[in-house]
Amino acid sequence: MMFNIKGNYFNRAFHLPATKGNNAVDVVLTKHSPADLSKKLWECPIDYKAVDQVVQSAQLGFQVWKKTSQEVRNSYLKKYQEELTKIKDEIALAISYEMGKPLWEAKTEVASVIAKITVTIEDSLPRISNKKITNIMSGTNGYIYYKPIGPSLIIGPFNFPCHLANGQILSALVSGNSIIFKPSEKTCYSAQLLIECFHRAEFPEGVINLIQGDGEVARRLLKEKSIKGVFFTGSKEVGKKILDITHHDLSKLVSLELGGKNTSILHHDAVFEHALPELLKACFLTSGQRCTSTSIVAIHRSLKDEFISKFHDLSKKIIIDHPVEYVREPFMGPLVDQSALDAYLLFMGMAKRENFEEIMRGKLIDKKFKGHYVSPSIHLVEKWNNDSMFLQSEIFGPNVTFIPYDTIEEAISIANATEYGLASAVFTRSNEVYQKCIEEIDSGLVNLNRSTVGASAKLPFGGVKNSGNYRPAALTTIDACVYQLSSLEYYDDKNETLESIVGLEL
Repeated sequence: MMFNIKGNYFNRAFHLPATKGNNAVDVVLTKHSPADLSKKLWECPIDYKAVDQVVQSAQLGFQVWKKTSQEVRNSYLKKYQEELTKIKDEIALAISYEMGKPLWEAKTEVASVIAKITVTIEDSLPRISNKKITNIMSGTNGYIYYKPIGPSLIIGPFNFPCHLANGQILSALVSGNSIIFKPSEKTCYSAQLLIECFHRAEFPEGVINLIQGDGEVARRLLKEKSIKGVFFTGSKEVGKKILDITHHDLSKLVSLELGGKNTSILHHDAVFEHALPELLKACFLTSGQRCTSTSIVAIHRSLKDEFISKFHDLSKKIIIDHPVEYVREPFMGPLVDQSALDAYLLFMGMAKRENFEEIMRGKLIDKKFKGHYVSPSIHLVEKWNNDSMFLQSEIFGPNVTFIPYDTIEEAISIANATEYGLASAVFTRSNEVYQKCIEEIDSGLVNLNRSTVGASAKLPFGGVKNSGNYRPAALTTIDACVYQLSSLEYYDDKNETLESIVGLEL
């Protein structure tokens, strides 16, 4: 199977850079299926010179789009929704083949992409409704206007190549900004399918732009003065590089959705039968490649032996297979690429060197197709250690470490011990314990008896500490797509007189 890469999209057309001749590009990305390394999925040429053309297109598109009425903007987004629905199965297949998540899970992602248009219009858009304050001063009304900030760059992740970027793109568009989408170089084709839907929805020229490429493409885009919004989903390390590039440009609004080292607390009164499947999903969905995956379970000492034994038994029953061409429908597919596999195995060695008890070994496993398939891993450590690199690092693979505790204060301390603050969960029947967790855990999400994965699009999504920069996504992404303009409007028939000015000699 080979996917047809059409190149960059600007000025309402795809432009495929040349790979031969005098104008040939220097770099061509090649993608093999992580589920079957013998299958090449696509080749994608990178054209660094296209940055200028894409930016110019977005500038022209912004001048048109910001003047377009809200009703018309919404109608374009609904046309886009219709186009997505027509090819939803094709998008799901692309996601599965490119990044390795099982087809059933990819279909869930595409359903979220389609539903997000309605959520954006009905739930996010009201957050930026213009406001009137009557009689704010004598004879004067006050107004707050929400204005688009300008051409916006969306740098997408590989793990949800369509859903996460789509949410940021929609918020930028509905509020009047043009967009430039730079997807992960690991999922070029999935991103292209989204842009093809925008194209068929006939958005005005320059409003929608796509540029394929690597980190150097992103670096060049970030230095462009005319780009006013920057939205990034990915690792803490890359997020910091973005801040390094942009921090001198005060005209840029930068929104970062970064990683996590997420803790679930299993209190002594938790419902066993409920917590088991919830934690299994939290730890191992998407092969652990979610920023909200649970990687630490603070478990009450009274539950430790029985719960870990049952959790281990369930983990051994997880089906791991090709995401599409499977023998039995899998819960887990492969890791996304060789570097992800290498990192996962490196962390397994690190846990051994740090003397963690290995309950289930994470290892490369052989399947019908040669790919980046690994088994889940489970570790146990008797207490938190601030010096442990393994406990502090975001592993981004199917791994969980259990740490026993005696008091809820100790469990909260474990949850707050890392440099991240994205998602947490507490399994308990006590509202008092839950409220204590809400008050004391430093995290953007704290769930009660629900796993850390599977956030709602109708709530804010984002973290504190090194998990973000206080610009949460999902429902509230739109807040970072506008600026507020204040206006005082005098309506009284009476004119001001010179006599009203103190200290004026007439």
